[in-house]
Amino acid sequence: MERGSTLLLKLAILFIGLVILALCIFGLPALALEAGRNDPDFARWLYPILITMYIAAVPFFIGLYQALKVLTYIDKQKAFSELSVRALKRIKYCAIIISGLYILSLPLFYCLAQQDDAPGIVVIGLILTFASIVVATFAAVLQRILQEAVAIKSENDLTV
Repeated sequence: MERGSTLLLKLAILFIGLVILALCIFGLPALALEAGRNDPDFARWLYPILITMYIAAVPFFIGLYQALKVLTYIDKQKAFSELSVRALKRIKYCAIIISGLYILSLPLFYCLAQQDDAPGIVVIGLILTFASIVVATFAAVLQRILQEAVAIKSENDLTV
């Protein structure tokens, strides 16, 4: 695979990482301050959700780093290696951790929606949960396929 084809993906991953980092640094604190000023009861339910989002940011960035490693392995012609399988496994675990965190915080989303009388807030929690479940499933499928490809490659290397 040419280096240019992975360069676009690397840039996309870096852009996503920068956007999420900017939201963590500027967006979430501004949201918390505004909520605290306007409605303290609303803030009581919002703060635990924001803390969950900050905690979920850690495995998110670990997963992004692992995705960059996979793209680097592809550039180095090591796509079908045990290193790529391990990176995909870490991406899967990071996505599972993120979905678990949001599943645990869904009651908080519900209470926040009841407080603000906005049922769309629960949908946001569900989207965050199911998006990470989809990523975990996709990473697991890719990991299994790549594991089988690595096994076939090692058999062929031993045959020759």
